Amino acid sequence: MTISGLIAEAKAAAKNAYAPYSGFHVGAALLTADGKVYRGCNIENAAFGPTVCAERTAIFHAVSEGDRDFTAIAIVGGANGSFDKFCPPCGVCRQVMAEFCGPAFMIHLGRADGAVKTFKLGELLPEAFDMTD
Repeated sequence: MTISGLIAEAKAAAKNAYAPYSGFHVGAALLTADGKVYRGCNIENAAFGPTVCAERTAIFHAVSEGDRDFTAIAIVGGANGSFDKFCPPCGVCRQVMAEFCGPAFMIHLGRADGAVKTFKLGELLPEAFDMTD
């Protein structure tokens, strides 16, 4: 799958976001090594603590289906679905990515104007805490 195709999947996922409190809609599309795509969206909660980010929704969905070999994720996000800025993953999502993906895992951030920023997980979370610790 192309990066633009994966970002399009993330944009489609953001349409399902449940964000009545922040109005900030996020979508993620997780690509497996065998080409499957798992979508995720952010799901807010009035108590805030139970809120789940789009990236974790996609990863947990894939893991719950038995997939654990991931190559990339695309992320878009913005107020009321306007993806005018890049939306990098939060620290908790970076740690979850570290649990299931290696430092070479690709993270593609997309904007509405078609601009893309790409990082390796190891760049966004150097010296990640993992099961070897």
